[in-house]
Amino acid sequence: MRLKLFAIAAAAVALAGPAAGQAYDPNYPVCMHVFQGKYGGSYIDCSFTSIPQCQASASGRGAMCSENPFFAPPPPPKRRAHRGRHRAH
Repeated sequence: MRLKLFAIAAAAVALAGPAAGQAYDPNYPVCMHVFQGKYGGSYIDCSFTSIPQCQASASGRGAMCSENPFFAPPPPPKRRAHRGRHRAH
């Protein structure tokens, strides 16, 4: 029975194929989705720091700007403990 279950699981993994990669860059807060005509497909460009910057690039093209749902802002810098000078007695 175990061999049969293993064979079924192995076949399912083999048939699944590769997973699609994430199209969103988590380093930038704004993405532009560019539509390239009837047969040209489309792509997502997440390299913008603001909506106005993205809209300037999208102007005159079949494109739209939106907030990046995967944006991960960098963590705030760690605060160093203040170490005052010790006075000699």
